[in-house]
Amino acid sequence: MMKKWLVCMGIIALTVSLLAPAVFAVSQVQVVVDGEKLVFPDEPPYVDRESNRTMVPARFVSERLGAKMQWDGKANRATFSLQDRTILVTIGRNDAQVNGKTVTVDPPAVIQNNRMMIPLRLIGEIFQAQVEWDAQRKLAVVTTPPISKGTWVWDSRVIEDDQDRLISFASDQDVNALYLHIDRDIAPKAYADFIRGANERHIATEALAGRPDWALEKNRDQIGAFIAWTLQYNASVGPEERFEGLHFDIEPYLLPEWDTSRKKILEEWIHNLRFIKQAAEGSGLKITLDVPYWLHDVKVPDTEYSFSAWLLEKFDCLVIMDYRNHASGKNGIVDNAQAMLREASALGKSLIVAVETARSREGERVSFYSKSADFMEQELLTAHRELTRYAGYAGMAIHDYRSWVVMR
Repeated sequence: MMKKWLVCMGIIALTVSLLAPAVFAVSQVQVVVDGEKLVFPDEPPYVDRESNRTMVPARFVSERLGAKMQWDGKANRATFSLQDRTILVTIGRNDAQVNGKTVTVDPPAVIQNNRMMIPLRLIGEIFQAQVEWDAQRKLAVVTTPPISKGTWVWDSRVIEDDQDRLISFASDQDVNALYLHIDRDIAPKAYADFIRGANERHIATEALAGRPDWALEKNRDQIGAFIAWTLQYNASVGPEERFEGLHFDIEPYLLPEWDTSRKKILEEWIHNLRFIKQAAEGSGLKITLDVPYWLHDVKVPDTEYSFSAWLLEKFDCLVIMDYRNHASGKNGIVDNAQAMLREASALGKSLIVAVETARSREGERVSFYSKSADFMEQELLTAHRELTRYAGYAGMAIHDYRSWVVMR
């Protein structure tokens, strides 16, 4: 999968014959990233006269694609950071360090009008992007890897009634995880057929369940029954027909007691969460929890430790319900996600950022319901580019399949 996004070295090496003068007009070189033409504010890209390779302004392009760049003037070196990748590039050197591994930089990075310029092919090393060079039009087209997405499937009857449409839609939308609500009235064979079909498209399936009152100790037996059913099902089918995880959507803050007896509910929720972890011990199943984006403001009872950090320590992944229909600005998708992404990155855990497509009573800025699918995709891409700088960021999720599939 990773190789799919490595730079096509032969394409962008620009060793193809360029029947043009040795020095090109810098304004002739254009760069398009994911279908959007970049407008460079100061130093534009150009073709190096000796190597015939395209050079681009390092900071502008890297930050446009979501990386951080730090400049060390004394060492004449830049450090690029993107999720779990760190790239060190030094002015005038023909090598760079990618997570400690040496890669060739040809030509070396240079300073042009007080801007660091790097060869376009290095963008592929940093971003694992596909780069294509159109010599005739002097156009570089950069395509970053698609956003990994998950989606909830609450009406599990769809796997009996419209399985092919669900899997095809998920594949077309770059969905790599389906959170499938468990209805024990559905025959195990239907789950097996569906999961096998999803796996053929490289889509994982997680067993989904939960209600607000699952935070209460009196309902622990319901949690146990869900886990036991999933484990028994997985033991009865082949490897390609198994659930890959347990996915819990509990949301106790929807209970009326949340405002009057919050400490008690949190304490009971903690006990039930420990029960979940213990009951799934040794199963090999990933455990994911859906939580609100503001959970970092809630403290573990009698401590100053954030509840979201406590959850990240105990479980594999959190999906934060970051229900906004705008990526940027105050109270937008990026703004709301950052606190918990910092926690996830520090703890070495994964966090998925989720958005809403269903009609909402919480205000017009909460859901993409009234927006087009193209508008949502652009906002997700904008958020994705900002959030990829966090090592804990693991992609996006869309709530939910039924409302998403009918968007226009």
